[in-house]
Amino acid sequence: MGSSVELTRIIDGCKSGDAESFARVVDVYAGRLYGYFYRLTGDRNLSDELLSELFMRLVEKIGTYKGGSFESWLFRIASNIFHDHLRSRKRRRKLLDSRRTEAEFQTPEPKVSDAKDEKLDKLQFQLNRLDDDTRELIMLRFYSELSFKEIAEARSEPIGTALSKLHRGLKKLREFMEG
Repeated sequence: MGSSVELTRIIDGCKSGDAESFARVVDVYAGRLYGYFYRLTGDRNLSDELLSELFMRLVEKIGTYKGGSFESWLFRIASNIFHDHLRSRKRRRKLLDSRRTEAEFQTPEPKVSDAKDEKLDKLQFQLNRLDDDTRELIMLRFYSELSFKEIAEARSEPIGTALSKLHRGLKKLREFMEG
């Protein structure tokens, strides 16, 4: 999105119910938010559902946006939707093991293609081995490109907590990738 003046104008348009302004927000953020959900879930249909839910909540909650980083605010809503999904999934599967079976998260067999695709498949598989909280932190930092401050705001936790959790998560991911 261009300038902060343009963003302010678009947000004001959303607050007054202007469909064009909402469409502009969708155009600008849908790709990153879909990628965020897809990297967390590994499921295209579910990612579409979560993205739809996010934009419905955006329409409902735009009046609560009081300034600050719009991206942090938007990704906080995305994070809440993802955690709501996890809670509902856990309610549906009361007896879910604390350690998910790898079969539940297996990525498709890699195509016979280049080494880059195989590394991406391996990365996705290893990301799925991480706990949901750690995987989300990594996605917020590296896929959604939020700053540490924005991540801490989105997760409503101190920046030091977010930094240490991210550091531990990256260390574990590196061990998985090398192992």
